[in-house]
Amino acid sequence: MANTKSAEKRYRQNEKRRLRNRHYRSTTRTMVKRVRSAFDTKDVPTSEAALLLAMKALQKAASKGVIHKNQASRKIGRLTKALNALKAAAQG
Repeated sequence: MANTKSAEKRYRQNEKRRLRNRHYRSTTRTMVKRVRSAFDTKDVPTSEAALLLAMKALQKAASKGVIHKNQASRKIGRLTKALNALKAAAQG
């Protein structure tokens, strides 16, 4: 455990940030899982709605510094690409 007052404060701050980061990371992962499960059902409107929510969660996590902005961009790009493939398959 911390020995000095400043170390105790640092511990409290780190714990708060860890819990906040865990919340954003967990929410983001859940949203991405929902998008992928919507892709499996082959339902385009549901997939689009889920993707919009996932994009918002990913961008928010990146802006908070929970994940890197390039990681968020990469995940959004791959999910969008999968949605476009689903749309193309649905059209014919």
